[in-house]
Amino acid sequence: MAIDLFPLSNSTGHFINFRGVANESGAPPPVSEVRPGLTRCSIFHEPWWLNAVTGGDWHLAKVVEKNEVLGEMPYTLVRKGFWNVSEMPLLTRCLGPVIRSTTGSADEQWRHRFNVCNKLIQQLPACALFEQLMDPSMSEAEAIAFTFSRFKVFANFTLRISPQQTEADTWAHMRPNTRNVIRRASEQLTVKEILSADEFVRFYDANLAARQQRNMYGSSLMRTLLGEVMERRAGKLLGCYDKDGTLQAAITVVSDNTALYYFLSSRKRDSHSGAISVLIWTAIRLAHERKLVFDFDGIASLSILMFLSGFGGTLVRRFEIRRMRSDYAAFRKLHRSTQAIIESAGHRLHRAKDGDSAAG
Repeated sequence: MAIDLFPLSNSTGHFINFRGVANESGAPPPVSEVRPGLTRCSIFHEPWWLNAVTGGDWHLAKVVEKNEVLGEMPYTLVRKGFWNVSEMPLLTRCLGPVIRSTTGSADEQWRHRFNVCNKLIQQLPACALFEQLMDPSMSEAEAIAFTFSRFKVFANFTLRISPQQTEADTWAHMRPNTRNVIRRASEQLTVKEILSADEFVRFYDANLAARQQRNMYGSSLMRTLLGEVMERRAGKLLGCYDKDGTLQAAITVVSDNTALYYFLSSRKRDSHSGAISVLIWTAIRLAHERKLVFDFDGIASLSILMFLSGFGGTLVRRFEIRRMRSDYAAFRKLHRSTQAIIESAGHRLHRAKDGDSAAG
């Protein structure tokens, strides 16, 4: 089965170079600023990313021996009412410890990771809540270290496509209905690169407003982060345009030295049902061109799993850690119960008003 290729250009009408714009030396620009000695950290661990999403208000646990950084773990610490809590920053998919690899036997390697992780844990704040979703590179050695430090460890999952798999293989491994959706949508839509973070955020917010929803991340924060991503050439904003040149759907992908992540998406309510699928396929092709893992960025529900698994990919485990004091756990349970009651009452009131309007 041949792969359907469709026009891919930026918003000025020029075709996108998947390999990125070369710098003055002729070499592709770096996609992240990896710190010396910790070459496996994700884009979400980068100081510039954390500065953008926290306004610079973040902390770093660090293990250094003989002037060599062996491990780092970024975290936030904010005040919520009576409590200090450490949660995942907005728009940050994964964090967790980044531990420098070592040589030796398998036994020596896991002991190294376990020991370094223990030293990082000792530096973490004793707050009412500490929780993070870990990068897939975090191993069982780190997981058990957190377990012995009274953290609860959960399994979370994402889907990934290996860069060792060819583009043709990826296409062949898709479900037939996913391929058909992409074919039909590509006949009506053109994929172009969106060059402005402002344009993406305006489109994202407008689609939420049409659904009577708001941007849970905050428009300003999203604009700031995407501006940094574009400035550093650490991602792309891709849009699907109809034959009249109207933007129908858009996604953001971000990348580091290992993976390209499906990050944000939005579409008009009346857009082609295959618009997002076309954009995801475009992003997968981009990952193949750059020889990067393609990460679907997590599975939040069964319906999302059914949709994303149509593109193929392998399930990959991501650990989630949480340590919560009993008083904060009781407060959070009460707060969520209260919110559920308020939302339920709001829905009933809304239905009552609709009934009155219909009767009138």
